[in-house]
Amino acid sequence: MSDPKFTPRVFSGMQPSGGLTLGNYLGAMKRWVDMQNAGTHQTIYCMVDLHAITAKLQDPDTLRESTREVCAGYIAAGIDPERSILFNQSQVAEHTQLAWIFNCVARMGWMGRMTQWKDKAGKNAENASLGLFAYPALMAADILVYHATHVPVGEDQKQHLELTRDIAAKFNHDYGVDFFPITEPVIEGAATRVMNLQDGTKKMSKSDPSDRTRINLTDDADTIAKKIRKAKTDPDPLPDTIKGLDGRPEARNLVNIYAGLAEVTPAEVVAQHAGSQFGHFKVALADLAVEKLASISSEMARLMDDKAEIDRILRRGAERAREIASPILDQTYDIVGMLR
Repeated sequence: MSDPKFTPRVFSGMQPSGGLTLGNYLGAMKRWVDMQNAGTHQTIYCMVDLHAITAKLQDPDTLRESTREVCAGYIAAGIDPERSILFNQSQVAEHTQLAWIFNCVARMGWMGRMTQWKDKAGKNAENASLGLFAYPALMAADILVYHATHVPVGEDQKQHLELTRDIAAKFNHDYGVDFFPITEPVIEGAATRVMNLQDGTKKMSKSDPSDRTRINLTDDADTIAKKIRKAKTDPDPLPDTIKGLDGRPEARNLVNIYAGLAEVTPAEVVAQHAGSQFGHFKVALADLAVEKLASISSEMARLMDDKAEIDRILRRGAERAREIASPILDQTYDIVGMLR
C-alpha cells in the first residue's frame, strides 16, 4: 500500500513509435480507461515521445503524426481529456529535468542489469545510444515527477518499475527525506500480454514486418475478421479446463484475447466453448473483436481529421501536467541544494 500522504495518482504512457495494436488496447489502454472510470485515482496518461528516439532517431514528420495518432487512439478507446490528464512527454520539461537528478542517483550496475537494455543493445552495446542505456531513469522521472502512487504495467516493464522504486528509495535515504512514493505496480487482467497471431510464443508487436501477426486499431471490420480467421491454431478442439491449454500457445492466446474483449476470465471462455473446433471459435471471436474494435477505428479516423484539435488537447494536457510536476521538481531541487 502507498503512503496515505500521497494523492492516489496513476501514471502510464506509451511510445508513439508505430501504429497501435490490439495488444496495446487490451494490455494497457482498456485498463487505463477502467482506472479513469473507477474514480479512485487521479489519472495521467502520456505519449512518451522522448523514449521513442532512444533506440533510433525517428523521421520528424512521422513522429509528430504518430504522436497525434496515439492521442487519437487513447481518446477513441475511452480516455477523456477532461477526466484524465493527456499530453505528450516532450511538452513537459520537468520530465527531463528530474531525469538528470535520477541519472545521478541511479547506478551504472543497475542500468546494466536491465533486461530490455541487454535485448535491445545486444552485441552492439558500444554503438547503442546513451539514451537507451539511461531510459529507465527517464521512466522513473516520468512517474515520480507526479508522485504517482500506482503504475499499470505489463510484465516486460515490471523490472523498470522496480528500478523506479529503487531510485525513489535511494533518493529518500540519501537525503533523509520521505519525499518520493514507492510506486506500486498494477499488473492484472486476462490479456495483459497479447501474443502474435502467427506465433503464440512471441508478443504482438507493431514493429513486426508482417501485418498478419497483429490487429491494428486502425483496421476496419473486414480486416479484423480476416486476420482472426487466419490466426494460427492447432488441430485440437478447445479443452474443458484451463489446464488443457498448457503447451498450446496459439490456443491460449486466442482464449485470452476473447476473455479480454468480453471482460470475463479465460476459465469462463473455456467453459463456454469447451469442445468447439477453432474454426467455430474464431467466428465468435471475430464477431466480438469487430463489435469492440470497429468503433475505435472509426473514431480514430474522425479525430485524425482535425489535427489542430488534437494539438490543442495535448497543449492543454501539458499545462495541467506542469501544474503538478513543477512544484514537485522545485521541491526536489530544494532538497538537492539547487539555488532557485
